[in-house]
Amino acid sequence: MMPPVARSFLRVTDLSSEELRLVIDRALAYKKAPQRSPDLLRGQSVTLYFNKPSTRTRISFETAVHRLGGLPVTVGPNDLQMGRGETVEDTARVISRYSAAFVTRTYADDEITRFAKAASIPVINALTDGHHPCQALADLLTLRERFGKLEGLTLAYVGAGNNVVHSLLEASALAGMNMRVAAPSRYPADPVIVEGAKRLAEKTGSRIEITESAAEAVDGVDAVYTDTWLSMGDPFEERKQREQVLAPYQVNAALMKRAKPTAVFLHCLPAHRDEEVTNEVADSDQSVIFDQAENKLHTSMAILDVLVSGAI
Repeated sequence: MMPPVARSFLRVTDLSSEELRLVIDRALAYKKAPQRSPDLLRGQSVTLYFNKPSTRTRISFETAVHRLGGLPVTVGPNDLQMGRGETVEDTARVISRYSAAFVTRTYADDEITRFAKAASIPVINALTDGHHPCQALADLLTLRERFGKLEGLTLAYVGAGNNVVHSLLEASALAGMNMRVAAPSRYPADPVIVEGAKRLAEKTGSRIEITESAAEAVDGVDAVYTDTWLSMGDPFEERKQREQVLAPYQVNAALMKRAKPTAVFLHCLPAHRDEEVTNEVADSDQSVIFDQAENKLHTSMAILDVLVSGAI
């Protein structure tokens, strides 16, 4: 008899609006009292699979599992038989017998979808080519702390379309936030994800707007977000081309002045300083980039909590 399939978190829209609020509320609770659930994972392990380099995601999830009383077992592509021909499905079934949850940072979205379908434990997407939902949770927590709410805020993303903007689009729509994306036509956000976010935004009363103008996107917003011009997995030979196309999308002091005086600057890190963002902005009083980095820990604890405990 096949074990029941557990609830997973592969993209932001795996949550409802109410569940998203619950996760952010729980993350705030963990930030105030990190040791509030020291026995949630007692006697259990969580397998963390990193097929890509990681600083913030790896350390935050390892720390989260430890604070929840569990053992983080971190492995890479050279540590699993999956890299030597074992199927994704067989690996998922085996790890489900050992671990309370599986956290993965990899490339293809299809791989994590296949793993989740075969697994009987929660599977958490810590980054794929198409989505970065755990980062979006940390971003929303950071905005909630700064402004006291999410509904009605306007966030501008400036730069190339990628996994970060895809998850932000879904998170903004679910949270009732307005979002503007300024990206060059050569590097747009996935139109399927954009249209899905727009339909969701209609239900929550928010707006999703797409433009090629950074200035138009940033005018009067509450928050400005950018990411590296060359993401993991992008061919390095594209660097010069991307630098030329994306130069008008650099977040600098002049662009930030178009936002509200109370606006904040966000970046998921690592930042290539003086490329997508200037040092002047990254190190300014408006910058909350290190709050975002810290908040990955608290949101990691929250998403593990709600999935393992069955709260959602």
